[in-house]
Amino acid sequence: MSMTMKDMIAEANAAVPRLPPAEVAAYCAQGAVLVDVRDPHEVAGTGKIAGAVAVSRGMLEFRACSSSPMWNPALRPDVVVLVYCASGGRSALAGRTLQALGYGQVFNAGGFKELAESGLPIEPA
Repeated sequence: MSMTMKDMIAEANAAVPRLPPAEVAAYCAQGAVLVDVRDPHEVAGTGKIAGAVAVSRGMLEFRACSSSPMWNPALRPDVVVLVYCASGGRSALAGRTLQALGYGQVFNAGGFKELAESGLPIEPA
């Protein structure tokens, strides 16, 4: 049976816990990796949360898998990973993908605007 986009996001939301901005900040202070999965033009237009690794959703599997020649060593399955996008949908899907790749502690950090408005610092792309 096929799924709709809404079904896929609902499934991802059920598997990847969403954290409020205060918990995101606390995890970041403890060394979690924050990943921005928005498209490059989005990141260029707004900047990103300070310290976040920008990996567009379309390149996530290539950047997150250590056997890929495009692997980003900042992405490791043995650390807490917090994923955000513009509103939380892509980050839920990205979190589910990371779980499938063997990442043990993955959380949906929600949307960029919510994180920025909570006081998390922003840096240029």
